Amino acid sequence: MTDIRDDAFAAFRELFGHEPDGLWSAPGRVNLIGEHTDYNGGFVLPFAIDRRTVAAVAVRDDRMLRVASAFADELVELDLAALSPGALRGWSAYPMGVAWALGATELGELRADLGAVPGVDIFIDSDVPVGAGLSSSAAIECAVALALNDIWRIGLDRAALARAGQLAEHTAVGAPTGIMDQTTSLFGEDGAAVFLDCRSMESHPVRLGFAEAELSLVVIDTATAHDLADGGYRERRASCELAAETLGIASLRDLDADGLPRAREVLDEVTFRRARHVVTENQRVLDTVRLLTEDGPGGIGELLTASHRSLRDDFEVSTPELDLAVETALNLGALGARMTGGGFGGAAIALIPETEESLLRVAIDGAFAEHGYSQPDIFRVNASVGARRDM
Repeated sequence: MTDIRDDAFAAFRELFGHEPDGLWSAPGRVNLIGEHTDYNGGFVLPFAIDRRTVAAVAVRDDRMLRVASAFADELVELDLAALSPGALRGWSAYPMGVAWALGATELGELRADLGAVPGVDIFIDSDVPVGAGLSSSAAIECAVALALNDIWRIGLDRAALARAGQLAEHTAVGAPTGIMDQTTSLFGEDGAAVFLDCRSMESHPVRLGFAEAELSLVVIDTATAHDLADGGYRERRASCELAAETLGIASLRDLDADGLPRAREVLDEVTFRRARHVVTENQRVLDTVRLLTEDGPGGIGELLTASHRSLRDDFEVSTPELDLAVETALNLGALGARMTGGGFGGAAIALIPETEESLLRVAIDGAFAEHGYSQPDIFRVNASVGARRDM
């Protein structure tokens, strides 16, 4: 077991007085490209990373659901009979929201009968940075969903577990996110991204080839935490829905580059720019998949950088810290760089030659210090496997 699994096992035993029945883990994710396209029925290209959340879980002999974590000094308890989105608060809304969602009617006939399942104790530990745009919330949801699916013997497939995580995020947490994060955390593969069509929900792996090309994908966590349950994200989604409604289409997936001139005529300036980002970002995802498949990762840098400019100028979800991270990486010779995640803070990524990784750390630290920003956390990530049982 890795240290984090050891830590979760030991903490569970100390808190609850007995050993867990098992350990389940799920990774965070980096979105290589395809931002704010998922809830518009578009294309995304994320990959699961080698930073994970671990859920240590054991069955109880009563109906209580108890959750605790390494990052909150509280034990939250709730009878399963009282489990509802309105009863959930704070960080515990993520694991408890998943427990509720697994019994929700939206999941169909295979959903759990929460009136018949036993209570459980859950302890959560994680090395996925919180608030960095690396889907720490989805990692919690997917680790817990996989654990409860096993322990309660529900029999849901991974696609249904992803929907349960998204339902928890929407209803229990109040964040109107797409389904990309949960899908990536559940379907990730070593060395590959997950190309996902968010309309059909069809996905397939795309080999990244970073190691073969002697490239590193580096995360620059700006230490400016974001919250997707706040107004900015919701406003962007509402703007996209308004654009689609005004244009008479089901979603912005149905708008392509040829339709942008008409869109400019009928949409206000801000709404048009939001729509233009989605249209151009969808195409950038398709172009990135093609380049990775045909030529390897060496040619995708310009697409990553163009994505950042679109997120900064058209979708307006970047920040000065993210812009500085991207600019500094590009000046140092990165092939491409962009903010990743929902924006309003969080992290940027840079695709750089392996030999430049240490120089990038020094340059970023110096630039942030010069501007009076908090010191960022900079680390390399590799594409990793999705959620799994570890013990």
